[in-house]
Amino acid sequence: MDLGLKDKHVLITGASGGIGLELVRAFLIEDAKVTATYNHSRDALDGIQENSQKQLAVVKVDVREESEVKSLFEQSQNTFGRIDIMVANAGIANHAPAPIHEMSLKQWQRTMAVNLTGVFLCSKYFVENLANHHGNHASLILIGSTAGLFGEAWFADYATSKAALHGLMMSIKNEIVHVAKKGRVNLVNPGWTLTPMSKEVLTDSEKATRILQTIPLRKTAVPEDIAGAILYLASDKLSGHISGQTLTVAGGMEGRVLYSREDLESDVDEMIQR
Repeated sequence: MDLGLKDKHVLITGASGGIGLELVRAFLIEDAKVTATYNHSRDALDGIQENSQKQLAVVKVDVREESEVKSLFEQSQNTFGRIDIMVANAGIANHAPAPIHEMSLKQWQRTMAVNLTGVFLCSKYFVENLANHHGNHASLILIGSTAGLFGEAWFADYATSKAALHGLMMSIKNEIVHVAKKGRVNLVNPGWTLTPMSKEVLTDSEKATRILQTIPLRKTAVPEDIAGAILYLASDKLSGHISGQTLTVAGGMEGRVLYSREDLESDVDEMIQR
């Protein structure tokens, strides 16, 4: 199916691994022009860029720094012109659990700086880009988490930063139409997804069992599952009348136990072997 993404300029933050890397591949398959950002390692992106030099630009940026974000948008527009679609995917999660009474202010501020302030800065310059380049259509897709819906004990910083994206989305979707008449803003909340960042948890039998007990489909997502939802929201052809909505991609997870451990033995084995 033609999604109408050919020659659209897509900016993807946090594109060097997991969901971000899969998004780069997916948009390139749709013949979009992609600007992909990273902060630490670009090795995986270099492998893709070798075969997509005319369609893919790779830029290093720390989304916490406004000067770097501003430069990113200037550079991107100089390369491929108006940015039509942005996926605000850059984010961090602390792997060591910390109860709220032991969590340091430094950890809290670092998480908020990347997961919330970083999204604000990228959204700010994305909308400015729309104001400076005429066009009716645009799509801004924020990447949240089921932690923002249900909360997550010992990870209050992460859950709070992701929950706040709902308010940001609901506000920007009423603003974006003043610079792009049919501009849209939506939020995707992935649940547990098998990425390099989560592999350690999802290949631990005890932890995997606890996770699958809350998921009706008895499996976790893979990056392709999340990318498919994002492509849908990016496409004006498929979702041109969808804005201000949250799409949760989590196998029906609702934060409560649905299965006994015995029910899940074969499913846990299958997930660990993936």
